[in-house]
Amino acid sequence: MARSFKTLDDMGDLTGKRVLVREDLNVPMADGKVSDDTRLRAAVPTVSELSDRGAIVLILAHFGRPKAPTPDLSTAQLTQPLSDVLGRPVRYIDWEGDTEAAAMLQPGDVALLENTRFFGGEEKNDPVIVDRFAALGDLYVNDAFSAAHRAHASTAGLAQRLPAFAGRQMEAELDALDKALGNPEHPVAAVVGGAKVSTKLDVLKHLVARVDHLIIGGGMANTFLAARGVDVGKSLCEHDLVPVAEEIFDAADRANCTIHLPYDVVVSKEFAPNPPSVRTANVHEVAADEMILDIGAAATETLGDVLKTCRTLVWNGPLGAFETPPFDTATMALARTAAALTREGSLVSVAGGGDTVAALNQAGVASEMTFVSTAGGAFLEWMEGKELPGVAALSR
Repeated sequence: MARSFKTLDDMGDLTGKRVLVREDLNVPMADGKVSDDTRLRAAVPTVSELSDRGAIVLILAHFGRPKAPTPDLSTAQLTQPLSDVLGRPVRYIDWEGDTEAAAMLQPGDVALLENTRFFGGEEKNDPVIVDRFAALGDLYVNDAFSAAHRAHASTAGLAQRLPAFAGRQMEAELDALDKALGNPEHPVAAVVGGAKVSTKLDVLKHLVARVDHLIIGGGMANTFLAARGVDVGKSLCEHDLVPVAEEIFDAADRANCTIHLPYDVVVSKEFAPNPPSVRTANVHEVAADEMILDIGAAATETLGDVLKTCRTLVWNGPLGAFETPPFDTATMALARTAAALTREGSLVSVAGGGDTVAALNQAGVASEMTFVSTAGGAFLEWMEGKELPGVAALSR
């Protein structure tokens, strides 16, 4: 595959070279302990390979949103959890005396530097901060796609100051995204769900020109149903965005993109787990005191049939209120269909976004998709067709 960026394969002999590695270690904590180590585990392939090749690995990462240096947002508390998943020691280096501490490291050593956001200039991509970081290393590796939509000193600035390479996680992410929308095999389907059209307007406008089938779910679908003259009762609906939905319908027609909306829906008079008022109805038979909370069984089966005709799927957002049963049924069913098609080799499936990852985990199929991105904002901006500064810097 021809790539616009260099990878670890292009780095040559690394013995004794100081490699600054930008990772996303912004993990959730509970009672002083890491409650989900997914991002720590994602760093393992790159850090381990560089260490095994004799590099001195200096990890850069942000943690939380500090306004000033504070102990509870110090990366010092991540050294042991990171060491546990790496299976090798990880040293902590404070910003005070960092140059001297880094100089004492030996080939193969791994060290985690203090929170990059303890410097006010990090988020402004301040050249002074870029110089400060760059002085610590010979080479730069960006392995944090989830932070690549930020033009920060540690994500964009360093890539322009030192020889820059993509880490294994970044490489896998960019390759998967290229297969999904950059150079996909057609027909391409996109599932876009979520509560509000307003949060995904740019995504929808970008996708209609690039995919063959656009499947709209969640509360967003209600706005599109309203644009088609459907009375959605007391469902979540952005009636002020109906004209925008009509524009997207028109754009889809021009691009030969089929927009799929549900024709049967699961409705209820109250939003609660397994309410007594839940029923399946035709979209034209939603009562004034009912709300649409999921897609019906017939529509779900039809969407499964659509996926069977496709070669590529990109998924962001659930079809219904999946956190609350029984309104998880359609999302679970379509996720399992996508996983089965991926398993048999007929579909390349790329999914991303927090709710999407949670839904795929709930369906028990996250590991069966071609690629699941843990990136939130970066994945969404990529779906909007925006240039991501951290990726663009690697390409230059």
